[in-house]
Amino acid sequence: MKRSLLMWDETLFRDPEVFEIDYVPEQFNHRDAQIRELAFQVRPGLRGGRPLNTVCRGLPGTGKTTSVRKVFAEIEEATKRLLPVYINCQIDNTRFAVFSQIYRRVIGHLPPASGISFKQIFDAIARALLREEQVLLVGLDDANYLLYNNEINDVLYPLLRSHEAYPGVRIGVVAIVSDMSVSLQTEVDARVASVFRPTEIYFPPYSEEEVQGILEERVLQGLYPNVLRPDMLNLVVEQTMKSGDLRVGIDLLKRATLSAEKAARRSIEREDICKAYEVSRYLHLAYSLRALRAEEREVLGRIAEMAVRDDQEMNAGEVYHFVREQAGISYTRYYKMVQKFDAMRLLNLHYRQGRGRTRLISLRYDPDRVLEHLRQEQTSVS
Repeated sequence: MKRSLLMWDETLFRDPEVFEIDYVPEQFNHRDAQIRELAFQVRPGLRGGRPLNTVCRGLPGTGKTTSVRKVFAEIEEATKRLLPVYINCQIDNTRFAVFSQIYRRVIGHLPPASGISFKQIFDAIARALLREEQVLLVGLDDANYLLYNNEINDVLYPLLRSHEAYPGVRIGVVAIVSDMSVSLQTEVDARVASVFRPTEIYFPPYSEEEVQGILEERVLQGLYPNVLRPDMLNLVVEQTMKSGDLRVGIDLLKRATLSAEKAARRSIEREDICKAYEVSRYLHLAYSLRALRAEEREVLGRIAEMAVRDDQEMNAGEVYHFVREQAGISYTRYYKMVQKFDAMRLLNLHYRQGRGRTRLISLRYDPDRVLEHLRQEQTSVS
């Protein structure tokens, strides 16, 4: 057998865990300022006080979740006094679901699925915190989902006003928001806003140089030497920047490595990366669609329908007339959505010079794939 071929029991992965989406790297670069600010916000909890409330805000794939999980992991290693609880609000997006996860973390098991009131659940949580002299820090990842489901006030109110019913209880909240059109501070009602008053930490998109450094670090940790040549890494970075989501690059590395292994090669070639990108590129689309409201998904769907019909760049005004007939929204609301889709890299909004400036819209993804993912998202929601 040729030496260039991989033996059946060999692998190109030094550590496959490095390429999982929820992996928290030991070395986490380019978010030092945000992590320092977050650590400052939670520091009062280490001394028995109430942590300062925080909103971590930025587009998908900008390091918000990893930063919060890293800080939470450091807290767990350092003390038992401050108890961090991470909750994924895409999954747990009702008051009962959120407080069930808090109950499990504090008490050690989930509450009964029926026959127990919310007051009993919260009473058990509060009494346990007082008994153990612990401060609670609740991380609400994708907190915008609580807003979409009209649950945000019912979740935040008991957490932030717990000290009124249970003197001595200390609870702080870290909310992660990927929807740039959402400002939690202004969306919550007055009784919550008066005690929430969060500090906002902004997570900007990674630059090309930063993406290069992060992916290079993952390759060093996760693959054996010489599996990915520098020119092939550059190609991965290029494809990642197209999507605007670092998670696409990480998933692309994993799939390209698996493709090379399947072909029994000892290194990743261009064909592996191109083949993997055809799957990984839709990861950003799937994550982005989950972060949209129902009305925004409907408008994007109408734009995709028009793109299927016209198969070219579309005049933004003509698109609006088509969308208005189907969805019945104002031009201001429509244009705000289009700007948001542009910021999320779901479509391109640009101008064509001519007789006046004409706004043009073109989808970044194949419109049929957009409609397919929208149908999948609708099925999972209903």
